Amino acid sequence: MAQAGDLLSQEHLSCSICLDLLKDPVTINCGHSYCMDCIKGCWDQEDHVGVYSCPQCTQTFTSRPVLGRNTMLAEVVEKLKKTGLQTAPPEHFYAGPGDVVCDVCPGRKNKAVKSCLVCLVSYCKTHLKIHNELNPGNKHKLTDAIEQLQDEICSHHHKLLEVYCRTDQQCICYQCVMDEHRGHDTVSAAAGRTEKQNQLGATQSEFQQNIQQREKKVQELREAVDSLTRSAQAAVEDTDSIFTQMICSLEKRRSELKDVIRAQEKAALSQAEGLLEQLEQEIAELRRRHSELEQLSHTEDHIHFLQSFQSLCVPPGPVHLPTISVDPHCSFGGVKKALSELKVQLEEACKNKFKEILQTVKDIHIVETSNPSPLKKVLQTPETRTRKEFLNCESVEKTRIETNSH
Repeated sequence: MAQAGDLLSQEHLSCSICLDLLKDPVTINCGHSYCMDCIKGCWDQEDHVGVYSCPQCTQTFTSRPVLGRNTMLAEVVEKLKKTGLQTAPPEHFYAGPGDVVCDVCPGRKNKAVKSCLVCLVSYCKTHLKIHNELNPGNKHKLTDAIEQLQDEICSHHHKLLEVYCRTDQQCICYQCVMDEHRGHDTVSAAAGRTEKQNQLGATQSEFQQNIQQREKKVQELREAVDSLTRSAQAAVEDTDSIFTQMICSLEKRRSELKDVIRAQEKAALSQAEGLLEQLEQEIAELRRRHSELEQLSHTEDHIHFLQSFQSLCVPPGPVHLPTISVDPHCSFGGVKKALSELKVQLEEACKNKFKEILQTVKDIHIVETSNPSPLKKVLQTPETRTRKEFLNCESVEKTRIETNSH
């Protein structure tokens, strides 16, 4: 049994309804096997008809067959489970995000490969095979899997959209041509697609041209940004350097002025001290002679008085005082006044010049103000209805191509 089981393929041990390993397998009268729950679910949907069929070979039964568990097949499946045989479909068969799912698969859905525009159902590879067996001769029109099949059907007549109305700019069915679109300018969906495809190509060219123009502007802007960044950095460094130089210049002038003030102070003090010393010496000499005359005037010795008078009583002579104009309020107050005036002048000059410099800085722009960009207008999308109709036409054209290939 194990050897026979090893030779069985995944297809033989899979339920054609759920595409998974058979669970509680049953074999119906025609010989096909299914999961007990899967075949029950199919036949439950046929109860209202009263006729039951095999999903694979479509053999019909007028009365609902009694289902019995296929013990031998169940044992084979169990043995294969124990040997680790993976009978589930490969992961890439399952539908993922963005995939169109099979409308027939129960449980976890497989990825649909085709959609039937007659059944309005999407099929995976396995269920498509069953569909084609049930509908031989390419009577049903197939297309690549479409998520919203209802968009391919006329909402008024429930027929396939196969015509494009130029007058109303929408896709319609053949019944619409005879009714509300009678007398309108209509063409096949393929012809309408060709016309719109040409317009689409022209629009794409315009978009491409706009892209290239903007890419060029992007490059120019990036180069301008790099240039401005380098220039701004250089300006900042120059600002630091020049202000440092000005500060150093002011510091130098301050130091020079302080030295001049100290030198002038020293010279003035030296001159005054020299005069003070001279005057004090003269005062001392005059005091000495005045003292001698005072003593002589009080002596009682007439002979001594007469003998000393000739040498002592000599007038001091004319006074030769140096010409000195002494300012009792002498100070360097004028220096402060002059410096204050210089401060005001410098601040005013700096203020005016700084305004010019600031304006020069503010006048620097990477992009000059001009008319608003037409990008918003270029990127405007058509109305929802027109866009949907265009997509519908594209889907119908794909259907035409697929049908012709069959």
